[in-house]
Parts: sequence; C-alpha cells; structure tokens
Amino acid sequence: MRTSRTDRSKGSALLTVLWLTAALSAIGLAVASNVRGETERTSTGVDDTKAYFIARGAIERAALHILWRGYADEAGQSLYYRPGQPYIALDFPTASVIVDVIPETSKLNANSIKPDELLRLLTALGAPIDRATQITSALIDWRTAVDPLRPSPYDAFYLSLSPSFLPRHASLKENEELLLLQGMTHGLYYGESLDGSQAGLRDCLSVFGSDYSVDVNWAQPATMQAIGLAPEDAQAIVQHRTEHPIATYLELASIQQALGPVGQRLALGGHSMFTLRAIARMKQPDGKLSDLRRTVAALVQFSFPDNGKGKPAGYQVLRWFDRT
Repeated sequence: MRTSRTDRSKGSALLTVLWLTAALSAIGLAVASNVRGETERTSTGVDDTKAYFIARGAIERAALHILWRGYADEAGQSLYYRPGQPYIALDFPTASVIVDVIPETSKLNANSIKPDELLRLLTALGAPIDRATQITSALIDWRTAVDPLRPSPYDAFYLSLSPSFLPRHASLKENEELLLLQGMTHGLYYGESLDGSQAGLRDCLSVFGSDYSVDVNWAQPATMQAIGLAPEDAQAIVQHRTEHPIATYLELASIQQALGPVGQRLALGGHSMFTLRAIARMKQPDGKLSDLRRTVAALVQFSFPDNGKGKPAGYQVLRWFDRT
C-alpha cells in the first residue's frame, strides 16, 4: 500500500513535536535542578548567617555566665559557671552552641618561650622534627631585632612571596602573626579536628600567655609537655581534671610534689583574660543538628567583683575572631 504525501507530512510533524517535547523536558529538568541547587545554597547561606550571629550572642552570654560565677544555689553549686569548667553548653530554640573557655594563662607566651620548649611543643602537636625545627628558628628570627651587618636568612623567603613582606623583627602583637612563619601550616596552627580534640598552636601559644607557669586546669597536654612533663603525666592530669577540676592550692601542691621540680610550673587561678570560642550548629526541623558549623571567638578581659583593684565588675571584648 502506497503512503500518501499527507501521511508522511503528519509523521514528520509528529516526530518534530516529540523531539521538541523531549528538548523542552530536558531544559525544564535542567532549570529545576538549577533552581533546587540555588535554593539549597541560599538556605545554607541563611543558616550560616544565623549561626554566625547566634555564635556571637553565645559568647556574650558565656561572658556573663563567667562574670556571675559567684552566684550559687542553696547547695553551693554555681548557677552559671564553675571555675575549671572547660566549656559552656548553651541551647537556643534554633541552634546549639558549645563555648570553649580558654584562659590565656593556660598558654605559653609567644614572645618569651624558649627554643627548646617551642620545639617540644610543636613535636607534641604532631609536627615532624624538621618542620618543628624550621618553625622554631623562624619564630626566634621573627621576634629578634635585625643586625645590619648580618641580614636575616628568612627575609629573602618572605620577600619572595606574593604579596611580599618583611618580618617584624620585634615582639609579636597578634597571635595570627604565627601563621606567617616559614614552615607554618593552617592545620598545625588551628588544629586538625572540628570537635577540637586535636589542639592547634593557637591553643598553646599566645602573645598574652604566661612567661613561666600554666594553668593546671586548662593547659593542653602539648603545653604541659613543652614545659617538661612526660606525656603520660600530662594525660594523667587531663584525666584527673576531667573527673574533678583542681580547685584548691592543697590539691595543686600534691600534684606538684608528685611531679618534682617541673610541677612548679603548674599554677592555679589568676585569670582575667579569656579566649571564648563558640561553635554554633543550627537545628533541623526534626530536631537534629545540622552539619554546618560556624565558629566565632573573642578575646575577653574580665573585672570580677572581687578583683581587689577597685574596678567595677564587668568585661570588655578586646578583639573578635571570625572564622567559618
């Protein structure tokens, strides 16, 4: 049977319609996918912004909890903050926040730490010995005045970078200057884990840190190893203070005696300056926590009601640190 020209035209038209339908469907799917992706990115951006401001608010609330630490219930338990407590957990309707409480006296001073102590600190943090040696030498060079007759061997390296710069050759003013040292990595400075279980150099060294002794309740194991404690002794102190923070000088004296001369480098109290680091996680509609984390920190100086200096009680945020 012969196919008429009209039937062939109808078949061609049908094929054209089918191809156009397929093409429009593909375009529709692509547009829908793009819209869904943009919606998810926008939602993530909104959650990030919310988490940021919640984290900042959590730091302000945590600062008040620390300032009000003297308020207690009938049993003598602190209603807001117990000295020696390593963090404050705060719950909000749409987010959960953990605020790490880190006194600067738990860290060693970046401007006065001895080379052998810095080398021990870096190796305790996991740096290979060659990198630890390089960073130690670079920090000593950074904070040492220039000798016009003997130029620093590190200056040429810093000038070769883009953008280029020259080291301060004087005392560090900001902790972040440590990030500029030759050999330094972000992982070594900030720590490698999201939950804070792997400490970084910023947790152990500070321009506001102690010249000699470190706080027994807060010092990182790596910091205690830097001042001469054996790794097992540092872990034993961490275990002890986790179960029961060291609250009296009598308890501290007992620990110092057991450790020998190096135990004299452990101290108790005397805190007025803290780093408060808030890690905020948004709550999902089902109540579970989102994978998105927003970290905000602040350097806070306190004047407690019993400061003995006649200063009015309160606190002052000296600097904010924002990092996603």
